[in-house]
Amino acid sequence: MAGADEFGEIARLFRPLTRGAAGAFDLLDDAAVVPQRPGFDLVITKDAIVEGVHVPIGERPDLVARKLVRVNLSDLAAKAAEPFGCFLAVAWPKPFSADDRAAFAQGLGEDLEAYGVDLLGGDTVSTPGPFTASLTALGWVPAGRMLRRAGARPGDTVAVSGTIGDGALGLSAVRGEIDDPEGFLTGRYRLPTPRLDLRAILASASAAADVSDGLVADAGHIAEASGVRLTLDLDRLPLSAPAARWLETQPDRTAALVKLATGGDDYEVVAAFSGDPPQGFTAIGTASAGEGVEVRCGGEPVSIDHAGWRHL
Repeated sequence: MAGADEFGEIARLFRPLTRGAAGAFDLLDDAAVVPQRPGFDLVITKDAIVEGVHVPIGERPDLVARKLVRVNLSDLAAKAAEPFGCFLAVAWPKPFSADDRAAFAQGLGEDLEAYGVDLLGGDTVSTPGPFTASLTALGWVPAGRMLRRAGARPGDTVAVSGTIGDGALGLSAVRGEIDDPEGFLTGRYRLPTPRLDLRAILASASAAADVSDGLVADAGHIAEASGVRLTLDLDRLPLSAPAARWLETQPDRTAALVKLATGGDDYEVVAAFSGDPPQGFTAIGTASAGEGVEVRCGGEPVSIDHAGWRHL
C-alpha cells in the first residue's frame, strides 16, 4: 500500500500489536532493537503465506493472519524455543479494502496476544497480487540448546506428536472433495496449533523438525541433516477419529496412508529420541546407519514419488 495514509494505517492497525515493547519504538522508526538475554541464544525463523498457494483464494483475512502466526511459531516450537517477538511484511493486493486490512490486523493481534508475541516492526506495500505476507519470528533458547534437525543417531526412536494427516484432509474438505460435518479437519488446516507446549519435553530429543511439508519429507530433513537412515512404519501413524473414519472408506489403505503421511500442513513435531519417546509422542520408526527415508506398510517397503510439498 502506498500514499499519505499508509503510516496512519500502520499506527492505527499495527502499533497496538507492539504491546508497548520498548525496542519497537511505537513503529515510528524504520528499525527495531532486540535486547540481549544473558544465558540465551536468539532463534530466528521466517515463513511466508501466498494466497492461492498456502491458503485458498478468498480466505478470510483474519484467518490468513492467524495461520501466518502459527506456522512461524511451529518452527520455533520444533527448536524448543520460547517466542517473544516478530516482524511482519505484507503486500496488499488492490482488491483488499480497508476493512480487509483491518480484519487481517485484528486476526494477527488476537494470536500475537494469545501466544505472548510482540510485533517489533516490518513493512507494508501494495501489489497487483496475489496477497502475500511474511513473518519473521524470534524466540529464546538456553545458550547452546537449540534443537536442530541434525543430531539423530543410529538406534534412536523416531516419533511424532499429535495426529498426522488432518491438514491434508482439511485441505480436501476446504476444496469440497470430502465431507467434514464437524469441521474438525477444516479447522486443523485453517488454524493449526503450534506445539509450543512440547518445549520441555523436547529437551530429551536428539533432533526434531516441524511437520509442515509432510511427515515423510520433514523426517527426510532430519535424516539428511543427521546423516542417518530413518525407517517409518505407516501402520503406526497416529490418526484423529475423523482421519481414521476417512481411512476406513478408502479402497487402497496403503495409498491412503501415504496421502496422510505426505500431505503436510499438520504442524506437529517429528523427533528422534534415545529409547522410548516421552508422553505426547507416538513411536513411528527408527534411525539406523545409512541415509534417506524408508517407508513401510504392512511390513513391506512402499515406493513414494512425492514425500511432501515442494515449491520448486
